[in-house]
Amino acid sequence: MNRIEGKFALVTGGTQGLGAAIARSFAENGASGIITIGRSEKKGKDLAEKIQQETKCKVIFVKTDLAEVDQCRNAVAVAKEEFGRLDVLVNAAGITDRGDIVNTSEELFDKMIGTNLKGPYFLIQDTVKIMIEQKIEGSIINIGSVAAMTGQPFISTYCVSKGALATLTRNTAFALLKNKIRVNQLNIGWMASDGEHEIQTKYHGASEDWLEDAGKAQPFGRLLDPKEVAKAVTFLASDDSGMMTGSVVNFDQSVWGGYPFAPPQPAEKTVSYTHLRAHETREERGCRREH
Repeated sequence: MNRIEGKFALVTGGTQGLGAAIARSFAENGASGIITIGRSEKKGKDLAEKIQQETKCKVIFVKTDLAEVDQCRNAVAVAKEEFGRLDVLVNAAGITDRGDIVNTSEELFDKMIGTNLKGPYFLIQDTVKIMIEQKIEGSIINIGSVAAMTGQPFISTYCVSKGALATLTRNTAFALLKNKIRVNQLNIGWMASDGEHEIQTKYHGASEDWLEDAGKAQPFGRLLDPKEVAKAVTFLASDDSGMMTGSVVNFDQSVWGGYPFAPPQPAEKTVSYTHLRAHETREERGCRREH
């Protein structure tokens, strides 16, 4: 079950967390070759070498900034040059920098959309060209988020990017139906990844052991494990998922639309930082006049 013998894959976010777990799962389940991409060259190369040594699957890391289209095209070109074909593409990378509708800068917006949407779009484009040219009945898996359906106010652009990715998934799946190229998406929930640890400690002031307390508050007593998500991705990459395409599946320990009593509300009002700074400046000026 869920074997992908003889297939060649490209996996984004292949330096840590979910991307690394997917690359390892592919290698352990019969993949003939894998291209992993990411921004950290040392981490990426070290991980690729480790997976290759432990599984005997050829793994090549290509340093890539997803916001740069030419670098995305280069990654697909390397896959074609090394393997001659590409059967599977997994868009697993993503960033979740903070910013709400009032305070997100243009620079942050462009950065988020570049990494979470533009990069996947052009990776899909060049991958699909190879699949169509070689009549490969391939599989493309996008990693989305349950935040795509609304999400938290403080990750506004992230939610927008994942919502757009879901539309891209369905639109591309429909466009490629007669090519028998399948495109699906997993909208994952709160996951205990390397990146999540950094987010919790950096943005939310969490302690180093935050994961234990966070897990206790969840229905299953834990957060999602990247390894179990990687198994689901491997299923979608394999022939066992049959003709499944155009699906956007929630992989989370929540039921969307369900709540115990009253509909959920935001924790607080949205505040403009610019307004706050201006207000504080007036107070400071008032204090100076008093003195």
